[in-house]
Amino acid sequence: MRFSLALPRDALSIPVIRRVVGGALRGIGVSEDCVDDVLVATSEACTNVVQHARATGGYEVTGHVDDGMCLLKIMDSGRGPRPAPADRGVLSESGRGLKIMRALVDDLDIDSSPDSGTVVHLRKRLTWRDGALIGRLDARLMHNAG
Repeated sequence: MRFSLALPRDALSIPVIRRVVGGALRGIGVSEDCVDDVLVATSEACTNVVQHARATGGYEVTGHVDDGMCLLKIMDSGRGPRPAPADRGVLSESGRGLKIMRALVDDLDIDSSPDSGTVVHLRKRLTWRDGALIGRLDARLMHNAG
């Protein structure tokens, strides 16, 4: 399964992404807890683009599921992250998104350059509901292969 969304850099785009990603993952039988983790991490990454990207225009979210892993890329054409302030304080809301994303996914990478923008890579090993479509498909493929 693969998808790609090109969206305006607007807060209203985030619920659209949540609906598309959540529907796709639920549709193939990903467990609800796992879907929730992916959606929160994706929302955090998209919120960062909407709030902090220095470029005008839109951004893109691509994703695919392969070998039990969900891989998402959130891309903007901004100049990359700004340096973090020295002391945000314990109660500051700014800067928590990266910690949240790291806690919810198996792997988080951020590639950024002034010429090509920022790409956030989220990788999450999926867990499945009982009787998930992907499990039935894998069983059918194994039977046909043997």
